[in-house]
Amino acid sequence: MSRARDSFEITCDILLRAYSIGLFPMAESADDPNLFWVDPEFRGVFPLDGMIVSRSLAKAIRSDRFEIRVDHDFDAVIEACARANEDRDKTWINARIKSLYRQLFDMGHVHTVEAWSEGELAGGLYGVRLGAAFFGESMFHRKTDASKVALIHLAARLAQGGFRLLDTQFITPHLASLGAVEIPKEAYRRRLADAIAGQAHFWTWPKDYVVTGREALAALPNSMR
Repeated sequence: MSRARDSFEITCDILLRAYSIGLFPMAESADDPNLFWVDPEFRGVFPLDGMIVSRSLAKAIRSDRFEIRVDHDFDAVIEACARANEDRDKTWINARIKSLYRQLFDMGHVHTVEAWSEGELAGGLYGVRLGAAFFGESMFHRKTDASKVALIHLAARLAQGGFRLLDTQFITPHLASLGAVEIPKEAYRRRLADAIAGQAHFWTWPKDYVVTGREALAALPNSMR
């Protein structure tokens, strides 16, 4: 994995340009004020026609036990993603990351998909949209399956809107179990260039439209269940 420390102030325009050529920023920890650019030799991506939805996850999605909201509470999502928990003792989301992505959210380049339960945020994710590419940044859950349900709803929205790339940056066993695959940098850059040049519609389902679990699964017809 290639790393390069930033030697100048990162702006939203610089950040979007970095994404368009395959770079993304990280911090060593939430307390580290510095950022570095990351350019992995292998990249994790989700084929939108190859999401893996187990029978138990499909059941959870169809049950609609989570209310899915989009772009409802960005600050709560990124704060939850930045918080250490039993699965991770530190995160890479520092104050600069929070500020930059909040600005991108206000510009319409960052989106959240949130799973709510009984009026409380139970899980969710956020990421960057550019052309027909979506770059997943981080996800979290407070209730079982909440982040997985949010991810499938995101994938359904992207598939419905004509997106060509769902980037997950790195691959983990958890993401692989949901269909993520790892591809070499050069193959990723070709996919990225094609997606950046494309047109897609994130709001193919309007913001206030309540997408049911059945609708989300129907938008991913080739998913394994």
